[in-house]
Amino acid sequence: MPPRVAILSPFAPPSVRGNAITVSRVAYGLRARGIDVRVWDLSTTPEHSIADEVEAYAPALVHAFHAYQTGPLALRLARRAELPLIVTLTGTDANRDLFDAARAATVRRVLEGASRVTVFHDSIAERVLAALPDVRTRIVIVAQAAGLELGEAFDLVRAGFSPPHVLFVFPGGLRPVKRPRLPLRAFDRLVARAPAVRLLYAGPVIDPDEGEALLRELRSRPWARHVGTVPHRQISSLLGQADVVLNCSSSEGGMANSVLEGLAMERAVLASNIPGNRSLIEHGVTGLLFSDDGELEQHADQLAHDPGLRARLGRAGRERVESQYPPAREIDGYVDVYRTLLPVASP
Repeated sequence: MPPRVAILSPFAPPSVRGNAITVSRVAYGLRARGIDVRVWDLSTTPEHSIADEVEAYAPALVHAFHAYQTGPLALRLARRAELPLIVTLTGTDANRDLFDAARAATVRRVLEGASRVTVFHDSIAERVLAALPDVRTRIVIVAQAAGLELGEAFDLVRAGFSPPHVLFVFPGGLRPVKRPRLPLRAFDRLVARAPAVRLLYAGPVIDPDEGEALLRELRSRPWARHVGTVPHRQISSLLGQADVVLNCSSSEGGMANSVLEGLAMERAVLASNIPGNRSLIEHGVTGLLFSDDGELEQHADQLAHDPGLRARLGRAGRERVESQYPPAREIDGYVDVYRTLLPVASP
């Protein structure tokens, strides 16, 4: 019988949030390696039901994605059954919760109780170790990969975007950390010079206040539109029709799925100059980075007017993802971590 792994996630498909996409991709890859994996979604199932189901499943290991949202329950289950616990830090848990007065104690307790802590990039490892140096011997970097489903077409015309245009796509849920309103002022000026520019927001409203604020701003901007949640099976089609993928986040968990997927689809990427984006974007080589409103406008203008630049960045980005972040390497990383804690058959 293959080893059983219980994965706890804040969200799982059909949700299109980042944690759901990451967990779905990882679970699929682990199953392909002969590991028996079951995923529990804390957003849809009560904790007491998860506890009963995990106990009945009798896993050899518990793996929690997001230290604050799933870590406390995963730690209780692992301790109750005397099982090893792996915690994967996915973004806000490392960047915010670990340093938040109301949440830090919970995150610290979870990380101190974990057998291994995995992060997507060394920038997150450094951030964690600055706060918890005792975790050093248990922290492991497992880089993310792009896992796009090739399925349904996304109809841009039905969504209100008729060609010809230069299309910037902002993929991601609407919440403050993604800063969805940040590009609007810069694009006001850009569209005045380049009327063909369009801005499409694709993602669920996660923070109602942020969502309402963006929708208010869009009412006076006919060149921008929020199309709501796009099923992940349509994302490859949507990104394939984009000219530029835009990321304005104030922080990322080391790597953003949206940036990885944009690069994998050979799109030019324009992203905020933060550690999580610098892990993938080398300015002028695999994309462009901006640090303020002026740079955002400048680089968006360059990309809008230079299809050759977009093509060059897109090719280099795809080559970078294919060579450094293939799906097999991501799964190798988790299998190696599992192997240090329990017997895992070689693929």
